[in-house]
Amino acid sequence: MQPSVPLSILPMTSARAGDDTEEARFAGSLSSEVLEDEPFEAPQLSGRLPVGLHLVATPIGNLGDITPRAIEVLRHADWVACEDTRHSGMLFKHLGLKLRLISLNEHNEAQRIPQLLDHMRAGGSVAMVSDAGIPTISDPGQRLVAATVQAGFAIDSLPGPSAVLTALSASGLPTTPFYFGGFLPHKKGARTTELVVALGRAATSIYFESPYRILDTLEILAAAAPEHRIVAARELTKKFAEFQRGTAAKVHSHFQAKPPKGEFTLLIAPATPPKWLTW
Repeated sequence: MQPSVPLSILPMTSARAGDDTEEARFAGSLSSEVLEDEPFEAPQLSGRLPVGLHLVATPIGNLGDITPRAIEVLRHADWVACEDTRHSGMLFKHLGLKLRLISLNEHNEAQRIPQLLDHMRAGGSVAMVSDAGIPTISDPGQRLVAATVQAGFAIDSLPGPSAVLTALSASGLPTTPFYFGGFLPHKKGARTTELVVALGRAATSIYFESPYRILDTLEILAAAAPEHRIVAARELTKKFAEFQRGTAAKVHSHFQAKPPKGEFTLLIAPATPPKWLTW
């Protein structure tokens, strides 16, 4: 079965309270039931999904990347735990899904985990999504997964979109081995230290970086190793997706001339690249 999902772009920002924007009004009109900080009330068990935790990957940009299986699991879960219920609610609205949503993020994990485990103990199912991509990968959810393992419940992880693997597969750099370091440190000193380590690593290194810091990060690389090969991938799977490949100096110059926009995935070649790497 194919989902009736057009190839469109999911906004990468979430509505906030008080935002007088079309997105905020759209988020406010969602029909999904959302539980933020209200007392947790376990829903009637559907019995349509196995007891336990179901990790569901969601699109990183292009909504056509949602899988039929992901849609079915979301539809049949008793609860869907979201990094941001308003952000995920827009995706579910687009898909025509009416779900019971509960927030699960770094600010409320301690409160939510016991509630969700109690629901599983009662025979219930929980699906978990992050704002984009595979849950727990530089996103909330690691503690819930660990607690679910400790409690002895099954965990089902549905494959799907990943910025890390999407960027790596099309980078033109060696794909094995690779190192993923998540988001680079905000402080310049710690970021410089991490980048110098990456330049000397015997594997392709992958990091996430903000458009507000990418120029500074590229400048650090260009100063430390101007001829070292890197790839800066931005807005993956979206309309204006872009891969800039070349030396650190070249990629830095490109984004000096063209102001960077969108979220970046930065890849750094191994210290000693293979002979077939000739670009």
